[in-house]
Amino acid sequence: MSKIRSKNTKSEVLVFRELRKRGIYFQKHYKRAAGNPDIALPRKKKAVFIDGDFWHGYQFSKLKKRLPKKYWLAKIERNIKRDRKNRAQLRKEGWEVLRVWEHEVHKNFRKAIDKIIDFLKK
Repeated sequence: MSKIRSKNTKSEVLVFRELRKRGIYFQKHYKRAAGNPDIALPRKKKAVFIDGDFWHGYQFSKLKKRLPKKYWLAKIERNIKRDRKNRAQLRKEGWEVLRVWEHEVHKNFRKAIDKIIDFLKK
């Protein structure tokens, strides 16, 4: 468990490097916005979250049956609820929000990067 990171995960680092290579400047883990977006453009009010599949509940309804302990069910359900609240808060404050899943970054990196860049540039 000590090897699990909340910031600068492999997926995030891959995306950060590619965005910098392409000349896109951004704030990492922006603390002034709800949920500390992984990528933020405060002046444009754009936020990108790169969420881990397990921790943020990707296909949680299917995964729920296989989780061994009640602790994990409660933990992931709290994470999902917190994520929804943070996204709603950001939208209420006028931010545009994009969520990218970890598997999207690893499965088709170019497509994920293009999706993020298109979102940040519009």
